[in-house]
Amino acid sequence: MAEKKDFDTIDLKEDEAVVQETLKKFERKRDFQGPLQLVITILAVGASLYHLYYAYFHPYFALDHRSLHVMFMFVLLFLLYPLSKKRSPRNRPSLLDLIFLAAVLVICIWIFTNSTAILQRAGIFEKTDVIMGTLMVLLVLEAARRATGWAVPIIALVFILYAFFGPYLPGAIAHKGYSIKRIATYLSLSMDGIFSIPIGVSSNFILLFILYGAILRKTGAGQFFTDVAFALTGGSRGGPAKAAVVSSTFFGMISGSSVANTVTTGSFTIPLMKKTGYSGHFAAGVEASASTMGQIMPPIMGAAAFIMAEFLGIQYIKVCIAAAIPAILAFFATFMQVHFRAVTLGLRGLPKENLPSIKKAFAQGWYHLFSMLLLIFFLVQNFSPERAVFWAIIASIVSSFIMTLVRKESKKEFWKNILDALKEGSLGAVEVAAACAAAGIIIGCITMSGLGIKFSSYVVDASGGRLFLALPFTMIACIFLGMGVPTTAQYIIISSLVAPALVDMGVLAIGAHLFVLYFGTRADITPPVALAAYAGSGIAQSDPWKTGLSAFQLGIAGYIVPFMFVFSPQLLLIGSFQGIILRLIPSILGILAIAAGIQRCLFIKARWYEVIMFYIVAVLMITTGWISTAVGFALGAVVVLLQLFRKRKLEKKIQETS
Repeated sequence: MAEKKDFDTIDLKEDEAVVQETLKKFERKRDFQGPLQLVITILAVGASLYHLYYAYFHPYFALDHRSLHVMFMFVLLFLLYPLSKKRSPRNRPSLLDLIFLAAVLVICIWIFTNSTAILQRAGIFEKTDVIMGTLMVLLVLEAARRATGWAVPIIALVFILYAFFGPYLPGAIAHKGYSIKRIATYLSLSMDGIFSIPIGVSSNFILLFILYGAILRKTGAGQFFTDVAFALTGGSRGGPAKAAVVSSTFFGMISGSSVANTVTTGSFTIPLMKKTGYSGHFAAGVEASASTMGQIMPPIMGAAAFIMAEFLGIQYIKVCIAAAIPAILAFFATFMQVHFRAVTLGLRGLPKENLPSIKKAFAQGWYHLFSMLLLIFFLVQNFSPERAVFWAIIASIVSSFIMTLVRKESKKEFWKNILDALKEGSLGAVEVAAACAAAGIIIGCITMSGLGIKFSSYVVDASGGRLFLALPFTMIACIFLGMGVPTTAQYIIISSLVAPALVDMGVLAIGAHLFVLYFGTRADITPPVALAAYAGSGIAQSDPWKTGLSAFQLGIAGYIVPFMFVFSPQLLLIGSFQGIILRLIPSILGILAIAAGIQRCLFIKARWYEVIMFYIVAVLMITTGWISTAVGFALGAVVVLLQLFRKRKLEKKIQETS
């Protein structure tokens, strides 16, 4: 009975201490107590309530709203993120923090009250404008440094210097150059710099979706997804690892952070995987790989997906539709690798009596699906993401409160959880807002200098107009930049510079942007800087390097699928139904062959020549053309028969000896 107690009720809160301890290694924030914590709570809850109010009533114009959004986010940022971890006090803001905070308040309120006059001046700026604009740029750079590290502000500063020193640069990248006055006002007082599309998406969509995820977590949706995942897959071979893949992928859609997702669900799934028989580094790799997929899994993708919709000028639901098959292929590859590793190790699933009941899980949490289905319905009905998530938030709160009343649970505890969610929603958006504001500086410099057009032509020239060369260049740039820059900022930078070149070479715009997004997310599981994998290794007590390599292997489909949908737009659900099916089936088999080759197993542990055959089948299947597909089918059938023959022979031998 003791064993049953361990598994019968999965409680994510039991390991809260492990979660918090691991997260602190990756956190930059202060942890205030007492009156200051109350101040932070009031500001954060107020920010969430303001964004809900704006989502429904839209009382202000874009620049007004964006300036208030930056004000809320940066005030919280300068309170929570110290100037330096080593020198700044941990329990209170420093004098410099308060100066930065006051400056943000003054500048944002000034922009809010003078926005119409500022926009009407149209490039003719007064001395006050220059001072305020210059200070705003400096504040954004400092905010980005505190929230995301040195990489983002350094890149932004390089672009500012490029805009200033244009006439003194080599001919290929030279331009007429701009004065400090022009650069500062353009970047901070127009809709093309700090307050451009990235911060617009942050203020309209991202905070609300992070808030929605926080409400789902606080009302028990994370528990519900985990219980359902274990109920469905926990009893199969290698069940705990499969459940980790399922639960982490779905939980990742509502967490918004691969690291936070890894430690939250990993605090339970990683020890359970180790107990089942998986090695620590493999268990942590499974969790890290699955956790990164939340950013690419519809219907609630990462923050960059909303920016993508704005860049492309399409509805967010169309991004979700295009991303559906690639995300499922990546998920399928990780899931099957877990299965093949279990076969190799001879692992079994958990006993049925030790698993959550699917009936009980749905009885306890079915209402969480209501708000998610409502969100999808509104998106399909062409509601804006902002309005759709607003009603999803309301539906989630109302349905959860009704269930609280029905079950006669504590109403006080319920509203406390909602208050915590309102706080977490705003705090979770602070880093994204800082990254988006800094990315706006980069976009502004690219726009005013014409670098985007030049860089695109350089990519075309360097690759000789050959797509098969341009794509690997883009992949490497995305991964390297993603290692030091948050996914959202990385996507904005690379898509602004490279995506137009890929489109010029014949890639569909949605395919080019998804390609950049995919490789931005891969950085979290790509050694040597694989933050999600290292977070998992902290829980598993495993070697970080081995964990990173395991996560890389398990997420390998995420490195291959982008090339597949670039050359086969049918995988983006573009084209006829027949064409989509004819491309989808070989792609699934190709991904299956890759998974079997990496884990050296299909039905039984593979021999060296079978592994080679798996990889050949994979290449043939994911390559377009009916001849390669037919050869791939034939070779695949051969290796399947070889595996089945050896498996039956081994089973017969075991029976004879027993």
